[in-house]
Amino acid sequence: QLQLVESGGGLVQPGGSVRLSCAASGFALDYYTIGWFRQVPGKEREGVSCISSSGARLDYGDSVKGRFTISRDNAKNTVYLQMNSLKPEDTAVYYCAAQLEDPMTVVAGTLCEGMYYWGKGTLVTVSL
Repeated sequence: QLQLVESGGGLVQPGGSVRLSCAASGFALDYYTIGWFRQVPGKEREGVSCISSSGARLDYGDSVKGRFTISRDNAKNTVYLQMNSLKPEDTAVYYCAAQLEDPMTVVAGTLCEGMYYWGKGTLVTVSL
């Protein structure tokens, strides 16, 4: 059974850091584009960051550029999201997602589009 499981969420103070992990089971991530997305109740889901299968291409949403870093360890079948300088507006449920990589999305810079495997999410709350 193909699964993505997020972990690492919790309560963090403004200005703090947290690292989210997305572990895959039932399939190898080597050939997959992976993305992190977030959603606040009542708002649309937002693409946070996506990474190509090789790790050579990284895309970030404007609101997180310079603060968040996506990385992957294919040997551990895991993708990470390092979140620094957190702000209250970063509070959301964070989801990881995967799709078998389409080379055209790498070329076109549309890595975050077309994901079809999704985890259940982990809540990050940024508050005093």
